[in-house]
Amino acid sequence: MQRLSALDTEFLHLEDGIAHMHIAGMSVFSGTPPSESDVAALLASKLNRIPRYRQRIQPVPFELGRPVWVDDADFNLGFHVRETALVEPTDEALCRLMGRLMSQELDRHRPLWELWIVHGLPDERWALISKVHHCMVDGIAGVGLLEALLDTEPDVALTLPRPWTADPEPTGPDLVLDAWGGLASDVVGRVAAIPDLARHPGRTLRSLAETGSGLVRLTSRLGFTRQQSIEGSIGPHRVWAHSSATVDDIRRIRKTLGGTLNDVVLTAVTGGYRDLLLSRGDDLDQTVLRTLVPVSVRREGVDGDVDNRVSAILYDLPVQIDDPAVRLHAVRTKMTALKASHMADAGDAITSAANLLPPMVVGNASRLLMRYSRDHPQRSLDTVTTNVPGPQFPLYCLGRRMLEHRPYVPISHGIRVGTAILSYDGALSFGITGDFDHAPDVDIVASGIATTIDELVRRAESCVAGP
Repeated sequence: MQRLSALDTEFLHLEDGIAHMHIAGMSVFSGTPPSESDVAALLASKLNRIPRYRQRIQPVPFELGRPVWVDDADFNLGFHVRETALVEPTDEALCRLMGRLMSQELDRHRPLWELWIVHGLPDERWALISKVHHCMVDGIAGVGLLEALLDTEPDVALTLPRPWTADPEPTGPDLVLDAWGGLASDVVGRVAAIPDLARHPGRTLRSLAETGSGLVRLTSRLGFTRQQSIEGSIGPHRVWAHSSATVDDIRRIRKTLGGTLNDVVLTAVTGGYRDLLLSRGDDLDQTVLRTLVPVSVRREGVDGDVDNRVSAILYDLPVQIDDPAVRLHAVRTKMTALKASHMADAGDAITSAANLLPPMVVGNASRLLMRYSRDHPQRSLDTVTTNVPGPQFPLYCLGRRMLEHRPYVPISHGIRVGTAILSYDGALSFGITGDFDHAPDVDIVASGIATTIDELVRRAESCVAGP
């Protein structure tokens, strides 16, 4: 039995019928759409690479331990692979469909994923919309699943599915004993690390000091911000919009105007939120728009391919700055300081320590906090911005080339708008999630991102051309 980590489990606690904790992506393809049976056959041939797709969540009695993954004896691909079509071949209809699909929670009695084949896209294209619970994967692991499901060559013959038999479901006592054994193993692992820490006191003290300073910076940024129009309670329904850019344009900007690729992306996202706030009449001079930026702490060759290995930093988007080049410089300066602040290290230390806390206490506290947040939304964070590197080579589904992969990020109480960014094969896609009731205008963010990138490209080109 594999137990969920404390962070994985928290994504289950955060879901309450209003806040939905699945991540998703829309893969757009060229060519004739495959049939539902063809896609099911493709998945069946690859399920041995992604065993989590045939497992479900099994709670431990009385929450004496964190939930575990168990094989679903009743697994049926037909419950997970579905087919639909747009009522009209427009991008607006596609965005509406994405919003509706993201408004429905995954069934916890089954493996926590769905795949939708969508017919009738503009320009004679089709799409696969993949939906996976956040307790199963983070953004990096989600890209890994995408690569496992698709092929790197157009002409790949389907292989026969490998025989599979579900392992017997564990009994209640087995679950409890495993949970206690796992907790003991966690504690022993921490104790076993003490001698190594003692052998390198300088390194240990330096690490503790860095984590401590990061914790101070992290907690100091959790104070309330002045309430904005995009901050507050949410409903159960979602809207979604998207835009895109080329990686070459982003590189041209950073090479000429400075900063990293992520700095340019954050500058563009800030431009989108600036346009949204201005359209709503917010006073930008009085605005602090704080975003949570997830940071991967996955260690190459050490951490598993699935589950969550993330921390975060908190950053105030400079929406007050009108000039995008000046805004890029401000983003670059602040992000450089934040990367050296050890804020992400502190977040990682907190989530690691949570693995030693009693699950019953953590679960009850989290659910109580979520119930309180419905009527009293948190005001420490205003939005979330996640940027995930994807494969920079073409992927194929049954011989059809994937043209784009447009991401989706969930929102929660107090956060009405979120932005996900994913790169794929020379393109950068932005997916903006909004609350249907309070933020139906997220298309303004999408268009503002595109406008900012276009303006930065013009600035970069004018600098190269000279006077």
